[in-house]
Amino acid sequence: MPDAGHRRPPGRAERTQFNIGRALPFLILVMTAAADLFTPDEERFERLLVAAPALAAVTWSVRGTIGIGLLAMGVRALLHLGRSETLVPELLASEVVIALVTAASAWVSLVRTRYERDLREVTAVAEVVQRVVLRPLPDRLGRFDLHLLYVAAAAKARIGGDFYEAVRVPGAVRIMLGDVQGKGLGAVETASVLLGAFRAAVNRAPDLAALADTLDEGLTRYNGWDPESDAAERFATVVLVEFPDDRDIARLLSCGHPAPLIQRGAEVTPVVFADPSLPVNLAGLAENHHRIEEVPFGPGDRMLLFTDGVSETRDRAGTFYPLETRLRGWARDPADELPEILHRDLAAYGVDGLDDDVAALLVVRAPEPARPPESVSPPEPARPSS
Repeated sequence: MPDAGHRRPPGRAERTQFNIGRALPFLILVMTAAADLFTPDEERFERLLVAAPALAAVTWSVRGTIGIGLLAMGVRALLHLGRSETLVPELLASEVVIALVTAASAWVSLVRTRYERDLREVTAVAEVVQRVVLRPLPDRLGRFDLHLLYVAAAAKARIGGDFYEAVRVPGAVRIMLGDVQGKGLGAVETASVLLGAFRAAVNRAPDLAALADTLDEGLTRYNGWDPESDAAERFATVVLVEFPDDRDIARLLSCGHPAPLIQRGAEVTPVVFADPSLPVNLAGLAENHHRIEEVPFGPGDRMLLFTDGVSETRDRAGTFYPLETRLRGWARDPADELPEILHRDLAAYGVDGLDDDVAALLVVRAPEPARPPESVSPPEPARPSS
């Protein structure tokens, strides 16, 4: 499952391509030697040997590239001896050409390996930053199981403008999921500010309304510190959820965010927000107030929080992704498999795959364990009266 905070291992296709690239120089050597040996002497193929060190520079190290170049020179010499030719100047010219190509290929390999090393270092730093901004969620908080799908739209990126957080606070679990307007580094900056504000206030905020006010205040304060920041021009939709320990309910507050879906068996219904708040960083445009909704959320219930990267994925006909219908069809699938199922289905449904950041968090209220039947002790025998 794609998940922020975990490095995705190379796929099978990537490994296959790499292995083919490693084997290709040797294939060139073998095929060239075979073609030269099994064709008439007037047909010459040894000029193709220069391709071996050139191709080696793509996947092999400097030493490996030089080794393959030397091997190509050896094959050229053996082909020359096999013909019993005395044209030494022609052999020397061929060997010089292969040596020059090998030297150039070794330099290309050196440059490539330096860039790859720099890229690994940058990637390692980016993953550390990612773990600070978007920390991996625990599999379980209190009575609730958490299953996350997170995919950044930018190629090779591990973080985008969608963000999430789940925290255990005294007496409850509080969750935030949001989506910053736009993409790129500015969206990541805004997301990091909102995550910082949420983490700073989540334990002390008396309710979700106060927490939503803190998000607005945090972004306003940040914009005051750096008015030239790209974050000052962006807004974010956010949904806040609180699951109290002492009641089978969920409290929700939406700041312009898509309504979560609640699943009970095969029944899927969206949460109805009678009066949603304005998105974060737009509160100054009108008088903003927060209304908290309460919905039942008992043992075995599921709640799917998601961003518009899920709900607004379109097919070739322009039809939005039918999330409610899909979720009904997955009612019997294990909850921990749903993020991966959703990911595959979204990628297949979209015209160009996934072209927007995607975040979806499935919260499952674990069923209550069955209580063992109470043992009934046999009645005591009646005592004889004295």
